[in-house]
Amino acid sequence: MLKNIIAPVQAWLLAQGKCVGCGKVLEKRSGKGLVRVTCACGRIYMFDPAGTKYRRATFDEVR
Repeated sequence: MLKNIIAPVQAWLLAQGKCVGCGKVLEKRSGKGLVRVTCACGRIYMFDPAGTKYRRATFDEVR
């Protein structure tokens, strides 16, 4: 039940370009393909410059 409340809020924060942990604005980097972005709080995201979308990085992308 808690996931039903948290997941939409996290999706909204990512759509706004903000970190789901601390709420700070994530930097927009340029490049080809997915670009790795690390927040000040340590969370790692993947940024797609073509679609200007963020998503949480998978364990394989973190390594």
